[in-house]
Amino acid sequence: MIVRDRPRGLQLFYILRGSVLPHIAWELVTCMAVATLVTLTHGFVYQWKVTLTTVPFSLIGLALAIFLGFRNNAAYDRYWEARRLWAELLYRSRSFARQVQTLLHFEAPVGPDDANDPRRLAILRTIAFASALRHQLRGTDAREEMRRLLPPEEARAFEAARCGTDWLLRRSGQDVGAWLRQRRLDAPLAADLDQTLSALAAVAALCERIKNTPIPFPYTLLLHRTAWLYCFLLPFGLVDQVGFMTPFVVAIVAYTFFGLDALGDEIEEPFGLADNHLPLDAMCREVEINLREALGETALPEPLRPVGSRLT
Repeated sequence: MIVRDRPRGLQLFYILRGSVLPHIAWELVTCMAVATLVTLTHGFVYQWKVTLTTVPFSLIGLALAIFLGFRNNAAYDRYWEARRLWAELLYRSRSFARQVQTLLHFEAPVGPDDANDPRRLAILRTIAFASALRHQLRGTDAREEMRRLLPPEEARAFEAARCGTDWLLRRSGQDVGAWLRQRRLDAPLAADLDQTLSALAAVAALCERIKNTPIPFPYTLLLHRTAWLYCFLLPFGLVDQVGFMTPFVVAIVAYTFFGLDALGDEIEEPFGLADNHLPLDAMCREVEINLREALGETALPEPLRPVGSRLT
């Protein structure tokens, strides 16, 4: 995610970090080259003059703008829903840590040095859940981080599980059941803890839905084809009216159409490592800081900061 002050004045024209311009440079160069060729030949293809008025471009441009708006709204809805889900994960993680520490009948509160305290292990499992979900959505290896957060036997069990996030929640659910049978937890309060774990499971399932269900491909294909045809034909409709300015006008139109298209492609799947994707590393670090602080630890990890205006 790009984190920086809003640019002003001339800064708007030379900022590249976070811009879609590097992703559509080839499209812009191609469209400008075609427009330049049409301008130099005055719209002639061999001996035939291609004459187009602005009327078809107005109609096609309106339809293309509406279609681009629909697709970008759909992509942004996915991005915003993903951000809401990770806010829910942070909220539920904090709630689970608080419930574990305040609702269980133990003689002493959990401390930072109680390595075998089941309450501490349950809270560390919640930290591990956030990290495991991040790795699952990004398709990266979570084993090293699980070895850092979990006891060795649980880290090995996590590696053997087909769905590590689900295994972590099941393991915490087993602890809740054990506390209930040991009368360390009253039944209504056990239901509250189970509801929190179910909410975390819902967050994982909904993130998987976004990850595994892209916007249907025909939408993207139709948009690309229409934008290319529009930008290739546009110079023939402009050359007799704007003359040598035709390549510049075409470049502005192509930048708008292909830029919106590229931005929609980028935020459609918001869990990756592109400039405008969600900063899952920073959000997982926030969960870890909050829950370790709840355990009474003082040597807390530092929050992640933007590097070069980019927060991962």
